[in-house]
Amino acid sequence: MSDEEVTRLLQKAYQDEIETVMNYLSNSIVLDGVRAEEIKESLNVDIDEELQHARMLGERLKQLDENVPGSEAFVANQHSLQPPENTTDVQAVIQGVLDAEEDAISTYRALVDAAETADDPVTEDLAVTILADEEAHRTEFHGFRKEYVED
Repeated sequence: MSDEEVTRLLQKAYQDEIETVMNYLSNSIVLDGVRAEEIKESLNVDIDEELQHARMLGERLKQLDENVPGSEAFVANQHSLQPPENTTDVQAVIQGVLDAEEDAISTYRALVDAAETADDPVTEDLAVTILADEEAHRTEFHGFRKEYVED
C-alpha cells in the first residue's frame, strides 16, 4: 500500500462521514412514536460526533496537501440507512445504523493498515481514534437492536 491508498481511504471515510450525518439527521427528524425517541436522541448526539470525524479527516487531507472532496465527488452508498417509508419503523433505522457502522469500522481498519504500511503515524493514530468511536456507536445500536428483538 502507498500514500495513494491512504489518501483514497481518507477521502472515502470523509465522504462516508458526511453521508452518515445526512442520514442520521434525516432519520432523527422523520422517526415517529414513543419508541423512537431514544433512537432519535442517540442519532442527534452522534451527528455531532460524525461531523467532527469529517472535520478531522478533512484537516488530515489538507495537511497531506490532498483534495478534500466536495459535493460533486459524492456518491451515496448507505442504502439501508435511508429514512423508512413507515416512519415508525425504528428497527429499519437501527439496522441501517449498524450497517453504516460496520462499513465505517471496515474502512478505518483498512486505513490503520494503510497508514502503518505508508509509515504515516499521524493518520494511523487518527484512524485508531475514530475507529474506537465507531465501535462504540455499533455497540450502542446492538443494544437497541436487542431491545427490539426481545419485544
